Amino acid sequence: MTTLLETVRQGVVLFDGGLGSELIKNGLPQGVCPESWNIDRPEVVRGVHRSYFAAGADVVSTNSFGGSPIKLANYHLDTKCRELNLAAAGLAVAEKPAGKFVAGSMGPTGKFLKPQGDYEPEAFEQAFALQAEALTAGGVDVLIIETMYDLQEALCALRAARRASSLPVFVTITFNRSRRGFFTLMGDTVAKCAQALEENGAAAMGSNCTLDSTAMADLVKEFSGHTALPIIAQPNAGQPTIGPGNEVVYSQDVEDYVASVPTIVANGARIVGGCCGTNPAYIKRMAETLKR
Repeated sequence: MTTLLETVRQGVVLFDGGLGSELIKNGLPQGVCPESWNIDRPEVVRGVHRSYFAAGADVVSTNSFGGSPIKLANYHLDTKCRELNLAAAGLAVAEKPAGKFVAGSMGPTGKFLKPQGDYEPEAFEQAFALQAEALTAGGVDVLIIETMYDLQEALCALRAARRASSLPVFVTITFNRSRRGFFTLMGDTVAKCAQALEENGAAAMGSNCTLDSTAMADLVKEFSGHTALPIIAQPNAGQPTIGPGNEVVYSQDVEDYVASVPTIVANGARIVGGCCGTNPAYIKRMAETLKR
């Protein structure tokens, strides 16, 4: 059976788009843990995965972005870490067509390491290891550590995932753009992040969230100058605003968003997909564009 990394070597691979926003559209109330729906509303989660595969995604990500015990503790669900992550993997795998893949999503804890916060690296690593082990046991094809705004936390997750699992581990860092270039929230450069991720065994790296597709194309170009590993690009659909009906509206419509996809690929991305504000309609147009 062809692995995901082999597929990446053969051509550009398409990930899915926003998951949490799709759950909200399907009734997830404010203040409810999204991962809880892996148990409480599994049919909704499966339906979102199904819609992304139908739109043309090669890979869908599990509903486990906030599935570390540290993050789950906000909902008093930390003791259910293994159960919720196993369920997340199982729901996505159940919808996976032949030749497609499932990525086990691992997002930030929402806390900070010392001295900015209260946590030691060992505590983060232990939490991420529990999550990585459960997602692997659930049958995912790859682990993706995503939306990391702190390189040190990303490295904790990467070390933990590689210790707990034999699967390849992808990592995406979130960058902001300033007049001086691209930097993480903690002030780290693309060059620093790329070197650290490569040295710690990432199988692919890149960025997601925050940036629109135009800015992401420029960021990919910078990444390509610092690593030979496959580069990941999952931009937002622009910047969010509050619409007249109190709904969140993003600044890039489908056509504007997809217009930058050829440049993203030309600048070096081998793995593309969507983040906040994107939905199956965006992925469908991306799939059509990539085929051309």
